Amino acid sequence: MVAVLLTGMSGAGKSTALAALADRGVETVDTDVPGWIEVVHGEPLWREDRVRDLLDRPRDGPLVVSGTVANQGRFRDRFDAVVLLTAPLEVLLDRLEHRMTNLYGRTAAERAAVVRDTREVEPLLRAAATHVIDTTAEPETVVAALVAVLS
Repeated sequence: MVAVLLTGMSGAGKSTALAALADRGVETVDTDVPGWIEVVHGEPLWREDRVRDLLDRPRDGPLVVSGTVANQGRFRDRFDAVVLLTAPLEVLLDRLEHRMTNLYGRTAAERAAVVRDTREVEPLLRAAATHVIDTTAEPETVVAALVAVLS
């Protein structure tokens, strides 16, 4: 069955997309929740044993794994598609300021990290992506594009 990595900057809409896919019966895993990340020398990384076990499990349907970490490329060959969710920096910062589900992006240091990561990391994610979806589109349009990738 299809396994898809959903990646992007903070505020790009990964959690919103995961929730919409889960509502449609798609198995989803948000690696930002506790247990999936370990911090090594100040860098949040996937716990590779957990991710490997997840991808090795038999599945009856598609799996969408969400996350943006430095070691995700080690699993690139395990995903059938890599989808980058993207939006302009000013949109990301506005979403971070107003979202209620996650407080990340409210401090000056976190906002500076988002600016830096959007400039330095997003181009790397874009280069590795098989699909790029602009999340300034209506949420239904974004989800429809994701469902098409799963087909």
